[in-house]
Amino acid sequence: MNNIKQKGFHLKNPHSGRYDLKLLVENSKELKQYIKKNPRGESTIDFGDEKAVLELNKALLKSYYGIENWDIPEGFLCPPIPGRADYIHHISDLTSKSKEDIKVLDIGTGANCIYPIIGNRSYGWKFIASDIDPISVENAKKIIKNNNLEDKIIIKLQADKNNFFKGIIDEEYVDMTMCNPPFHASLKDALSANKQKRDNLNKTRSSDLSEKLNFGGQKAELWCKGGEILFLKKMARESLLFADKVGYFTSLISKGENVKSMEKILKKLGASDIRIIEMVHGNKISRIIAWTFNSKNK
Repeated sequence: MNNIKQKGFHLKNPHSGRYDLKLLVENSKELKQYIKKNPRGESTIDFGDEKAVLELNKALLKSYYGIENWDIPEGFLCPPIPGRADYIHHISDLTSKSKEDIKVLDIGTGANCIYPIIGNRSYGWKFIASDIDPISVENAKKIIKNNNLEDKIIIKLQADKNNFFKGIIDEEYVDMTMCNPPFHASLKDALSANKQKRDNLNKTRSSDLSEKLNFGGQKAELWCKGGEILFLKKMARESLLFADKVGYFTSLISKGENVKSMEKILKKLGASDIRIIEMVHGNKISRIIAWTFNSKNK
């Protein structure tokens, strides 16, 4: 088992440091209206304003990944691109540098399809992107079509919400799988976490955020019965059935206390290599767990 700790973003991540707002506004005139000064007199955007964050994402995707047409339906998760890119760059270290035509499965791609976009544009990887939500699948397909990525990224509806790989991986070999699991066990937990997040944002703002607990993210994106650990344990058990069809299985783990439980079940299942990559971005700590059943991958 390997434990890797890294402070700051991956060296290949282009989003370390402050946003280049001048570059972003050049590529997205809509973003300009959301730029304001923080208490230190620095240009920034209001991260409590969902429209501002949406326009920031559009500008980042256009400026760094050449994506001209990207949007998500109202109420769906609008992902922070720097952190999403970091996941991609860290798992790139698991791939053989000599191997071409790498294929990756993104489990729960959401309406935003952000991981396949970043992975394809950064490394040329081909993707299968799955989701259990028909609206998310429809919007992801729209994004892929509008950016002429149909030969690079295939979107699939997972018809059985209890499966991760069944019904998605057919006869092809998949080099890696990735997933950003639902964090919470219930709507109540999700709302409570959102309120805390907004309270923390208020501490750095000159004006209060709206009391409305209105946030991006549908049920499947934010919570599931049993929460993150049950979700991950089910994935681990099913991964054994696809041991010969997948190089490395990977997933984010948001809660540190879930790491040992996952290590325990993966050892019991016979994983030959388990890696924990801990990423520290400011005050936030996030983790990637990666495992394989193939001793050649070690």
